[in-house]
Amino acid sequence: MKILAINFGGIGDEIFFLPALISLKKEFDANIVLALEPRSKSIKDLTDVIDDVVSVDIKGKNKYFELLKLVNFARKNKFDMVISSGGNKFISILLFLTGIKKRYGYYTGKLSEILLTEAVPLNKEQYACDMYHDLVSPLTKHKTHLPSINIEKQEKIPNSVLIHPGVSKMSVQKGIIKTITPEIWAEIIDILAEKGKHVILAGGPDDDECINKILGNIKTKSENFENYYGKTKNIKDLAILIAKSEKFICSDSAPLHIAVALKTQVYPIFGPTDYTKLVPKSELVVPVSSNEQCALKPCLWEKRQITCKDLVCLKINAQDVVNTVIE
Repeated sequence: MKILAINFGGIGDEIFFLPALISLKKEFDANIVLALEPRSKSIKDLTDVIDDVVSVDIKGKNKYFELLKLVNFARKNKFDMVISSGGNKFISILLFLTGIKKRYGYYTGKLSEILLTEAVPLNKEQYACDMYHDLVSPLTKHKTHLPSINIEKQEKIPNSVLIHPGVSKMSVQKGIIKTITPEIWAEIIDILAEKGKHVILAGGPDDDECINKILGNIKTKSENFENYYGKTKNIKDLAILIAKSEKFICSDSAPLHIAVALKTQVYPIFGPTDYTKLVPKSELVVPVSSNEQCALKPCLWEKRQITCKDLVCLKINAQDVVNTVIE
């Protein structure tokens, strides 16, 4: 069985998609090729469920040419089945053009019923992993609830709290603010270090400006603080560091979903997004949000595509965050 899976989005979206792929692997012992955006191809470093990836730059200037290349790739490789996420009406046409006999996607109108083997109802009012898994529910008796990634079991760093403040560069460029200010992050680090926690600060290439501002505001001179920025060279290095940490504080971004997959105790900061759709119900995941009242919250993606100027939803007190983490 050769399966082509299509899921465009960031690395977090690919982690959300993993449970569906895991269930397919269990059912068919299939060879799975995942078509994704170039920015997310590192997902293959975290799992052996995906046998290969093919990059499709749908955010670039030549997105239609890229999609045509995907169609040609699908036809050339003679897949038995194709499964695609996405609520765009064009998806069913894309899948039909691949010539693959069995085609599964979300219901987007009458045309999707005609062109797809099965058009699955799209239910966005649930945890994202479950939403994606609905795509494969007609195909398998297996139900994988959470993502899992292939990292060897790590020995925990005693008394450690890892902090990863960053969000994707694309979010920043689009004016999508989903995290607290560097000044608040610095205050959280200071308080945790003062209380004797081994605080580790990490970040990726996109986080340079944020990390430098945090470092410029940190007051602690304690040996309890460790600047680990730049030492994680790739996503697998970061996953290993998350696995080593007793507790993890992060933004609403991909590292959160890595922590969920690794079953590391995580405290994600949430502002304008709806955390009920982004994290599972688990004692290992404790969302941290503002006590301030906002009539529109959650608004990002639900009511607007960029964040507002007031950011009432991100007025989060550093001491409150620390109290939640060490209570």
